[in-house]
Amino acid sequence: RSLSRPGETFARYDDASMVAEAMVSLGADAVFVNVDYSSYGGDISELRSAVKAVRKISDNAAVVMKDIIVDEIQLGLAKDAGADGVILIASVLGPALDNFLNLATIIGLETIVECHTRNEVTAALDSLAQNIMVSNYDRIAQCYHPEQAVKL
Repeated sequence: RSLSRPGETFARYDDASMVAEAMVSLGADAVFVNVDYSSYGGDISELRSAVKAVRKISDNAAVVMKDIIVDEIQLGLAKDAGADGVILIASVLGPALDNFLNLATIIGLETIVECHTRNEVTAALDSLAQNIMVSNYDRIAQCYHPEQAVKL
């Protein structure tokens, strides 16, 4: 499912591990697994199964938990499920971004900071984020800006 296109289903998969394994077999270096059931239809058990499947075929491919992280416990859940990293959304965490980056590092998770604006990119850089992902989708206005990533 996609929040940017409500009501549309792009593909149905009963097994996240099968999809993750196929992606890595086809050359993907990383697999993002959505665990937000109400928005995307995924859950933490799918993250666990994807991690297990990817580890069987690759020592190098990363499995990243994609969720709207708002509580430190979610970092612990990602680590417990075997994820290599998490996505932190700058607009959601605001001034707490520093704390989440530090905690993730302490427990051994890589981080990707999702940014939508120049201010968010600046905040991520000021927080010493190592990986920044710029999204062309404006969650507030619910529209795409095709050149956003290039501009930032």
